[in-house]
Amino acid sequence: MAARQTPKTTFEVNNVIQPVYTGGSVALDNGARILASTLGENAVLTELATGRQLVEIEGDGEPISTLTITPSASHWIVCSRSLTMRIYSLKVSPAFDSVETTLVRTSKPHATPVVVLAVDKTSTLLATGAADGAIKIWDIVGGYVTHAVSGPGVLISALHFFEIAATGRSGSTAVRKSGKKSGKVQNGEPQDDHSGAQFRLAYGTQDGKIRVFDLKKRITSPIYADAKRKKEAHESNVQSLAYSPEHDALLSGSRDKTMTLWFLKDGVWIGTTMLRHESVEAVGFLNNGDVMYSAGTSGLLKLWDTATRQELTAKQEAKSEAESILSAISLPQKSLILCAQSDFTLAFYRIPSPADLKAQKAELMEPFRRISGTHDEILDLAYLLPDQSVVALATNSEDIRLVSVAETPAQATAEDDAAYFGHDFALLRGHEDIVMSLDVDWSGHWVASGAKDNTARLWLVDPANNSYTCYAVFTGHIESVGAVALPKTVPQVDSDAYKNPLDHPPAFLISGSQDRFVQKRLIPRPSQKADVSSGLRRLAHEKDINALDVNPSGKLFASASQDKTVKIWDVEKLEVQGILKGHKRGVWTVRFSPQSTPAIQGEQGSVSGKGVILTGSGDKTIKLWSLSDYTCIRTFEGHSHNVLKVVWLNIPSDDKSKKSVQFASAGADSLVKVWDANLGETDCTLDNHEDRLWTLAVHPKTNMLVSGGSDSKVTFWKDTTAETQVAATAAAFKLVEQEQELENYIHAGAYRDAIVLALQLNHPARLLNLFTNVVTTATPEEGSISGIKAVDQVLATLSDEQLFLLLLRLRDWNTNARTAPVAQRILSALVKTYPASKFSHLSVKGAKGQKSLKEVLNALKVYTERHYKRTEELVDESYLVEYTLHEMDSLSLPSGVQDVVMSEAR
Repeated sequence: MAARQTPKTTFEVNNVIQPVYTGGSVALDNGARILASTLGENAVLTELATGRQLVEIEGDGEPISTLTITPSASHWIVCSRSLTMRIYSLKVSPAFDSVETTLVRTSKPHATPVVVLAVDKTSTLLATGAADGAIKIWDIVGGYVTHAVSGPGVLISALHFFEIAATGRSGSTAVRKSGKKSGKVQNGEPQDDHSGAQFRLAYGTQDGKIRVFDLKKRITSPIYADAKRKKEAHESNVQSLAYSPEHDALLSGSRDKTMTLWFLKDGVWIGTTMLRHESVEAVGFLNNGDVMYSAGTSGLLKLWDTATRQELTAKQEAKSEAESILSAISLPQKSLILCAQSDFTLAFYRIPSPADLKAQKAELMEPFRRISGTHDEILDLAYLLPDQSVVALATNSEDIRLVSVAETPAQATAEDDAAYFGHDFALLRGHEDIVMSLDVDWSGHWVASGAKDNTARLWLVDPANNSYTCYAVFTGHIESVGAVALPKTVPQVDSDAYKNPLDHPPAFLISGSQDRFVQKRLIPRPSQKADVSSGLRRLAHEKDINALDVNPSGKLFASASQDKTVKIWDVEKLEVQGILKGHKRGVWTVRFSPQSTPAIQGEQGSVSGKGVILTGSGDKTIKLWSLSDYTCIRTFEGHSHNVLKVVWLNIPSDDKSKKSVQFASAGADSLVKVWDANLGETDCTLDNHEDRLWTLAVHPKTNMLVSGGSDSKVTFWKDTTAETQVAATAAAFKLVEQEQELENYIHAGAYRDAIVLALQLNHPARLLNLFTNVVTTATPEEGSISGIKAVDQVLATLSDEQLFLLLLRLRDWNTNARTAPVAQRILSALVKTYPASKFSHLSVKGAKGQKSLKEVLNALKVYTERHYKRTEELVDESYLVEYTLHEMDSLSLPSGVQDVVMSEAR
């Protein structure tokens, strides 16, 4: 009889989609490689090309007020509402496979929080603007203040470094002369180069003022909309400033719904105002200053002609409030604009070339790529498409997010729009309230959703044609639709439905609601008249319906309810076939076993027939039920909180009778557990989340598990059972080889090699025998501390890990009077070989390791002092014995007594 297949016992984190942005500041380096962003109280660096998180810096207990990264990516500045400013140096490897960040300096630059930062393009100077209106300019490397600007006493809302080029003639629009700037700083002040460039810092305030500070002359000049009446540039917050050296023009955007272009003529800035219908959050120049862009509360990125001040993009209705743009960063050298939206989405736009603008004047600016800063609470997820390259996420939102889980291209860049792992590339929009549940048909192209807007929807997902459409809307429920299910019966291979699934939607959709009803709705074919009203409706439970599932044949479905029961229904007539009773609390999840599942060994014997079904409940248990008589055949206990999702692992198709039957569960205890259905035991527990897990899915081919929940993380768990077994076998074989090698060294008297290998294998008994032989050798070598010079050399070249392991062994031997002499001799050799600082600063991993090091050294000290005390007592006692013997020798007996003693002796 063939052996039973080894179950899946090890899963490792393969990938994680996790939050990178939760509002606040964002910044990019000039290479568009690194994104710096705020994540709660922490700050993170993310690789834009892959979405991979590079570094995360923990906060100081207060929210981050602002942050930035220098254009050269040499430094990273983070400011907190606790008034602290931290500057980190960055070192990026040439292959960009690692980023090292080191805290260079922590300071308190202002008396109030820093709310805005600016770095000049040479990455030399840093400007900080505080809530009290104070502005300081810093030398980033030196860490000192080069300029202090007298602020207006009002919150600084915008800062921008720029250089005014030398002009061809006074009073005319400046024309940049040839020549390059050095950008050097001497004595804390930027130095003008031969082209006559003049360094400036423009700043805007909460009350609408704009001022320009001359870094060389240390003079501040105001900008007025009306110089005669001293009317300020804007009436509200100046949110963004930009400068075009080609046109010597300054651009400002304000929350007073205006964008103003300023030209310097005869020492006075004269402005032209545009855009009077939305609050402007970001402005900038593109295409050598010939084009301007603006972004704000409308959620639209608009382009403007600098010469004519006319809008180049076509008119469009404003987007939703969630899509309003809070900030924007342009990288003209990369033809890229990054916009941060209110819903924490980072949208990437391509900068059109002048030729494109001329040919496609009416084109709208739409993002070519999105990064979801956070997916919020993940309520449900499912694999999509035949190759399972996409995951659909229900994320506590009315939109369903489609995220690519395809392998990231090897040479990916931030400008690419190719799919990469974690790429949030499309949205399914239509629901008017939070989406609660998802289900997918056999092909992966048809997605069902249920939401709090009391409707269920069917979606057609076709990335090849860039089509993501709502195929049908199903109404009828009067409360939230918390569960939906589609049939997953695979058509015949030679059928048209199998070859062309896009034209063959599922036959029906089952929905369950808080109104306690289940509905079956027939889905019309594309060639038929759309009619989604046909179907059946039944009052199913006494409380909310939490989950639904259709069996593999498509003839039965199950409904799980908060009323502690699960009902099995006939799909055709919508009639109850059986009721599963036994859970003590509401049932959150239900799942039929896959088709052709081998017979499972229950507590009362083997179960076959109609198959089995799994349920998970708020009573912390999972139950396995027989569909033949609707009885519970096994109860699984192990979760410490509600079991919220169960899924069956894929069973290979070849000879299923020899295969193990496993399933996985996710719970409110933030754990994923993999179970053996036959043994009723946990094969492994997976932990990578910090909050409850609402959902769990399994890849139908690779058995990769995907978990998501309230911590906004999506974790992909790779089945590594085969690799682990191979590694374990190789490790066992290597261990046998090493132990034989150790025996050979001992037999040959090769103490040096034997001691090193005994330490590596952690064999205390053999190590003790080796040291005992060394210490007690009959021919100790002259000048050796231990007795053999080769051993002295081994002790002098131990790594920190080996030295710590040896100290552990010495501690144990030192507590026994029989082995203490050997321990003392070796300890003496270590003390004479290494300085005291070596022992106190051993590199032991983690805080617990440092604590254990202290305990080991203390134990060695205590027992060594005890041994010395006993030795001193023995020495004192030896003096008494010696004295007694000496006195006895000096005693003289009388002569008569001596004769008697002598005669008796004869």
